[in-house]
Amino acid sequence: MLHLNATDRTLVIMAKAPRPGMVKTRLAQSLPAEAVTELYRCLLQDTVAMAQSLPGVNVAIMCPASDLKELEEFAGDETSVVAQQGYGLAAALRSVFEGFALPERRVVAFNSDSPHLPASILASAFEMLAAHDLVVGPTHDGGYYLVGAKAAHAALFDGDGMGTTGALDALLARARKLQLSVGFTVPFYDIDVEEDLTRLAAELELAPARAPRTAGWLKQWKQLVAQLRTAAGGL
Repeated sequence: MLHLNATDRTLVIMAKAPRPGMVKTRLAQSLPAEAVTELYRCLLQDTVAMAQSLPGVNVAIMCPASDLKELEEFAGDETSVVAQQGYGLAAALRSVFEGFALPERRVVAFNSDSPHLPASILASAFEMLAAHDLVVGPTHDGGYYLVGAKAAHAALFDGDGMGTTGALDALLARARKLQLSVGFTVPFYDIDVEEDLTRLAAELELAPARAPRTAGWLKQWKQLVAQLRTAAGGL
């Protein structure tokens, strides 16, 4: 069920149920599927908690219809969970803005694996929508970690999804075609490969409160890596 407070700002987290083989598949090339699933669970929990810390912002989760019940149990009563229309991330993004971009409402879609993003950047995305039709948060690999708008724009997300290589250029090309003004938040990184984990572990070691569940998982992961390297060196 959808619960929106009397505010013009809604943050929608794009998520999947944490199941082995279904989340963070690029990481599964170097880590066991069960470990990747638990990492994703921690990332999502910390992302939701960070989103809920934003004052005056409604928080919701958009997910595949098959994941709805599991994520409703995961989110509890404080966060609405909504099933997307259609399949794939492009369909999910269309569902966000068709479902939430009501008159006078600013909507930002955000990925589920960036709890380390400063909350001030999310706040700035909503502010940018006062002066722009679209706001985008670029990732360093050619994707984007957030996209916001004040209306549903037909065909804006056709053919790609948030966070994939080349997705940003494709999105901006369609925005130009639709004559939408675009504002940008600062470039950032999400968690796709093992190098991203190493970077995040170093950051959260200094400030674990930013994403406490993820920081705990990463501490165990670093200890395991060190043990494996020690064992390998003894052979």
